[in-house]
Amino acid sequence: MPDSSRRVALVTGAAGGLGAAIARALADAGFDLVLNDLAHSDSLSRLCAELQAYGIRAQVLPQDIAKVEDLPAFADQAFAIFGRLDCLVNNAGVSVLSRGDILDVSPESFDRCLAVNLRAQFFLTQAIARSMLKSSTPTVADKRRCVITITTVAVEHMVGTVLAEYCIAKAGLSHMVKHFAARLVEDGIDCYEVRPGMMSTDMTESSRAKYDALIASGFVPARRWGEVADVGRAVATLADGRLTYAVGQTISVDGGMAMKTF
Repeated sequence: MPDSSRRVALVTGAAGGLGAAIARALADAGFDLVLNDLAHSDSLSRLCAELQAYGIRAQVLPQDIAKVEDLPAFADQAFAIFGRLDCLVNNAGVSVLSRGDILDVSPESFDRCLAVNLRAQFFLTQAIARSMLKSSTPTVADKRRCVITITTVAVEHMVGTVLAEYCIAKAGLSHMVKHFAARLVEDGIDCYEVRPGMMSTDMTESSRAKYDALIASGFVPARRWGEVADVGRAVATLADGRLTYAVGQTISVDGGMAMKTF
């Protein structure tokens, strides 16, 4: 049954390390969770059971978000689970098919990155925003609704030279956030971008030695890898409405990588 006293968040890509950390942080902030990924998986089921044991209402809702024609119906399903939706976290994404020279990027890898990391995020945000605007569900304790999009530190002032198509798609997401922020802020929906830096995840495992050396050299002023919990806490802070005047802004969770030090 709907519980008007509790907020609900939809997290895409929730089966992975970063998505699961975001879901846990949102649970700690008092959100119930709709957990999305490409398909049912053991890791997604375990996360759902963990949250339920913690006393959180949680349900798995698989969907390939790259199938944009299905997203309006998916948005309706997400709303129907607990009778409301207060937060969307655009976390789902794919890496390149092969790290390497931009001159060797294949059309398949380029199209895949744009389809999942940009096109899908745009049309999911559009579908969820439309559903939020037509929803008559009252807000919880005057809390605003929000859309939080995960990008990467390598979209401005830095270039990921072996991840061109990935970074290009994420740069488009960065601009997308500003457009939705300008459109939705007067309707009580805040949009933010979160830029993780060098995070210790499965996606970065293949470049562990390279990044270890960069961190040790001071390229990351914090002198450590980012942990998925660091991003989770940033997302939860935004979702909880503690930075509502930061309209369309970017929160960098990168250990200071974006700074130029001397």
